[in-house]
Amino acid sequence: MSDKRKKMPRPLAVGDLLAAVLSGTPAERRLGEGKIWLVWDAAVGKQIASKARPVSFRDGTLTVAVINASWMQQLSFLKKQLMEKVNGRLGEELVSEIYLKAGRVKASFPRPEPEKKSTRQLTEDENRRIAEQTESVRDPELREVFARLLAKHASSSISDKHR
Repeated sequence: MSDKRKKMPRPLAVGDLLAAVLSGTPAERRLGEGKIWLVWDAAVGKQIASKARPVSFRDGTLTVAVINASWMQQLSFLKKQLMEKVNGRLGEELVSEIYLKAGRVKASFPRPEPEKKSTRQLTEDENRRIAEQTESVRDPELREVFARLLAKHASSSISDKHR
């Protein structure tokens, strides 16, 4: 009998997990509508995004706050193109109308960049300890994954003695 088991599939992203759990429920539609805020900047471009922001969405109508009257007038001529671009980014026809209103335009939330950790070579002692900690794991594939995880953690953690 072989001690080898099938390789596990990669874990799902949280967004994909939510979509699967909420499939077929009204919340699934709301989750899709929430993507409007995520795609807005890329869909309309930096210049428009700095002057106009989505504030609400209901029954196909996207309400957009615009910084001033001149921008509101300009965007009123671009409504159709804005809808096409947003829907194109969404991959579905969610937005059927855009309602422009004067309002305060808050800056988009910048996505924080992951902090880059400096890595270092592990010492012989650290490698020995990792081998000792993983030797009791019978499955060779799981043992290797566990050892890599411990090594990655040890090499990215800067202990007090290395500061």
